[in-house]
Amino acid sequence: MSGTLDGQGGTPGSTPSVVTQRNVPSSDFRAAFHAARLGMAVVGRDGLVRTANDALGALLGTDPARLADSPAADFTGLREDARTWSAYREVLLGRREVLHCTRRLRHRGGRGVWAEVTLTQLPDSRETLLSVADISDRRDLRARLRHLRMHDPVTRLPNRSLFFERLAAALTAAVVSRDGGGRIGLCYLDLDGFKAVNDTLGHRAGDRLLGLVAQRLSECAAPDGHLVARLGGDEFALLVEGSAGTEQLVTLAAAVQTALQRPFDVAGQRLSVSASIGVVERPAAGTHATELMQAADTTLYWAKADGKARWTLFDPERNAHRMTRQALSSTLRPAVERDEFVLQYQPLVGLGDGIVRGVEALVRWRHPQFGTLAPNRFIGLAEETGAIVPLGRWILATACRQARRWQLDHPEEQLVVSVNVAVRQVWDSDLVTDVARILAETGLPPHLLQLELTESALMGSAGRPLQQLQQLSDMGIAIAIDDFGTGYSNLAYLSRLPVSTLKLDGSFVHGFRADEHPNPADETIVEALVQLAHRLGLTVTAECVESAEQAERLGRIGCDTGQGWFYSRPVPADRISALLRTGVRP
Repeated sequence: MSGTLDGQGGTPGSTPSVVTQRNVPSSDFRAAFHAARLGMAVVGRDGLVRTANDALGALLGTDPARLADSPAADFTGLREDARTWSAYREVLLGRREVLHCTRRLRHRGGRGVWAEVTLTQLPDSRETLLSVADISDRRDLRARLRHLRMHDPVTRLPNRSLFFERLAAALTAAVVSRDGGGRIGLCYLDLDGFKAVNDTLGHRAGDRLLGLVAQRLSECAAPDGHLVARLGGDEFALLVEGSAGTEQLVTLAAAVQTALQRPFDVAGQRLSVSASIGVVERPAAGTHATELMQAADTTLYWAKADGKARWTLFDPERNAHRMTRQALSSTLRPAVERDEFVLQYQPLVGLGDGIVRGVEALVRWRHPQFGTLAPNRFIGLAEETGAIVPLGRWILATACRQARRWQLDHPEEQLVVSVNVAVRQVWDSDLVTDVARILAETGLPPHLLQLELTESALMGSAGRPLQQLQQLSDMGIAIAIDDFGTGYSNLAYLSRLPVSTLKLDGSFVHGFRADEHPNPADETIVEALVQLAHRLGLTVTAECVESAEQAERLGRIGCDTGQGWFYSRPVPADRISALLRTGVRP
C-alpha cells in the first residue's frame, strides 16, 4: 500500500490515507516528522503504532522501528486509569479531537521519564499523531521549588504549609480507611525562654539552637516515621498518623521532653532549654484540621500556665470550662441590657437581739443556656472585661430602689442595704457621681446605703480612689471592708481610710463550729480584731455564721452583726419583707 507516512499500508480494506497537511508535500512532512526533536508516532484506529521517529525511540531507549505495530497505550501508560483510557479511545475513533495527560514512562535503561503525552487527530486522515515531550527537568525544577516553598530554611523541616497539607491528607485518609475508625494525634510545642537566647546571643545563635532542636525532634519521631514540622518562631509540631491511642502520644511527648533537656552547644556555650507541649489525640472522623489545632493550642497554653517545661493532655472538661468562660465573657454586657440579672438579699442580723439590721445584695445571672449562676461564676470575668461597670451600676440602682421600698413599707426600720463594689468601678467610672444620681433618683437616704470593698482592693488606695471613698463617706454612706483578714492584713490603713465596718472572713468563723475541736487561737484573734475595730469606732460583722453556737460565741466576744445560713440563705426581696414583719427565725 502507499500513501502513508512511510509507505506502509493503512487498515485493510480501507481507502488509503495520505498523511499530509494541505499544500505541504508529503515528502517534506515526512522529513520534518523524522527530524523533529519531539518524540512522535502515528497511531491507527486500532491503537497500533504505524511509525515512530528517532526522538521517540531515544526517549524510550529503543529502536523506533521496534515500536511499529505495538500498542501505543503500552509504552505511554494510557491504560493506567479508566478515564484516560476512555478518552484515548474516543480520540482514536475520531469522536474527540485531542487528549493531554502527564505520565511517568519507563526508559529501557531503567530510569523514569516524566512525559507530557498528546494525541491529536491528523487532518484528512483516519490516523492520530502521538507526541511525547520529556518534561523531567521541568518536573524536577518544580519539585525543587515546591520543596523550598514547603520547607523551613533554618531547620529544613516541613513548614506550616506542608504540615497543614499533610494534616488534611491524614484526616481524609483516616476517614476513608477500611473501618473508618482511624485516629490522629498531635504534639504541639514551643520552647520556654527562647526569646532570651535571641536577645542575649543574637539571632544567629537562636537559629543554630532551632536547628539542633529540630534534629532531636526528628530523632524522636524517626522510629515511627512521624512528621516533624516547624510552624514558625520556636513552635514545632509532631503529627502522628494512625495513632494507636493516647498512651502513644504521651510516650512521644515524654521522649521529646527528655531529649530537649540535654544541654545544647551553641556558639561555644552550653544552653539548657525546655519545652511546653500540648498533646491532643482523637478519632479522625468528624475532626477538622482547624479544630485539632485549636485544641492543641489551648492545651499548649495550659502547659505553660501550669508551670512550663511539661506536657499537658487535652482535657474536654477543662476545655468546656474555658469555652463557658468565653461564652459568658462575650455575653456579659448584652445580658445587662436584656435584664438577665436578678438580686437576692441576705440578712445582716444583730448578734445581741436577733433584729435584722441590714441586707447584703447578691447578684445572680439567669443565663438562658447555663441556668442561674452565682457571682463566683461571672464577677471575675466582668472585672476582666470591664462589664463590671455597667453591671455594678445596675446592681446599685436595683438595690437602692428596693431599699427605698422597704423604707416606705417599714418606716420604723432603719434597714441598710450593702452593695459590693469592685475596685475597677472605682477606677473606671465616676463612682461618686453614679451613687449620688442613683440616691437622688430612688430617694434612698445615704445613711441606708453601705458599699463593700475587699481588703485587697482597698490596700494601696491613694489618689483618686481614696478621694472617691472619702467623698462617699462625707455623703453619709457607710464603707465596709469585705473578707477582712484574708488580704495583706496591714492594720495601718484602717486609720486613714473612711471605713465604718469590718466584715470578718468566714475562715475565722469556721473555727467556732461545735463539731470541731475548738482552737483557742481563733477566738483570741477574732476577739483582738473586734476590740481593735471598736476602739477605732468601727462595727464588726461576722460572715458565714452557720450555727447557734457560733452566733452565741461571736456575740459574746463583741461582734455586732452576723450573716450566714444560720439566719437565712440569700432570698428574693419579698422574703426579706416577710422577715421584717415576723423577725428572723433560724
